Amino acid sequence: MQRRQFLSACAAIAGASGVGAMNGEWTSATPRVYSRSRLIDHFGEPIKVAGLATRTNYVFQYPFAGTPCFLLNLGRPLAGADKLLRADGAPYAWSGGVGRQRSIVAYSAICAHKLAYPTREVSFIRYQPERSPTSDGNVIHCCADHSVYDPSAGARVLSGPAPQPLAAILLDYDAEHDELAALGTVGAEQFDAFFSKYDFKLTLEYGRGRAHAPVGATTVVREMTQYCRQTVQC
Repeated sequence: MQRRQFLSACAAIAGASGVGAMNGEWTSATPRVYSRSRLIDHFGEPIKVAGLATRTNYVFQYPFAGTPCFLLNLGRPLAGADKLLRADGAPYAWSGGVGRQRSIVAYSAICAHKLAYPTREVSFIRYQPERSPTSDGNVIHCCADHSVYDPSAGARVLSGPAPQPLAAILLDYDAEHDELAALGTVGAEQFDAFFSKYDFKLTLEYGRGRAHAPVGATTVVREMTQYCRQTVQC
C-alpha cells in the first residue's frame, strides 16, 4: 500500500462531519486500504458525480474482480455516523457522503447475513427508494432474508437477522474534475466467507482464481438494470 493512499483514506474519515470529535473508543476498527481504483463507465470515461441519478442502483466491483458494491446518490447531504459495530464487537465510524453535495455513498453489496449478492442473473439485494409492504423507503433491502440497512447512516442495520452493517467503501472525490475513486473499506468485510461459499459459481463466471484478483486502476460502474437481468422486489 502506498502511504499517500492510506493517509487519504484516514483523512476522509477524520474530516467527516462530526467524526473528528468522536471519542477514541469509537474509532478502534481502522480502515483497510486497497489499491486506488477510479470509477469509470462502460466506455472507459470517468464517472462524473453530476451525472449520477438519484434513487438509482449502480454497481461496481471492488476491491476484487468478483466482489460487487453499490454506488448511490441519495440526493441530500449525509453526515458521518459513529458507534457502528462489527459482529465481533469492534466499533468504527463512517465518514458520510462525498461529492459537492456530500450525497454519494458506496457499500459492499454482499449481505451481512447469508452473503446474498447481485449476480448477472438476479439480485435479491438492492437499494429501495420507495416504501414496500415489508420495509420503509430509502433503504438497502435484502429480500433473501429481509435484512434492512440504512445507506444514509453507514448501512446500519434497521431490521432483520444481519449481525452487522454492510462494509462501507471509502471514496475519494476529485472536486476539480467531479470524479470518484475507491480507496478501501471500513467496517466488516465478508470477502473470505464470500469466496469460500461461492467458489464454484465464481469460477464458472470468472475463471479459476480470477474473481479473487484485485481490480486494477479503474473499475466499471453500471446501473443495476444493465448489470443483472432481474432484481427481486419484496
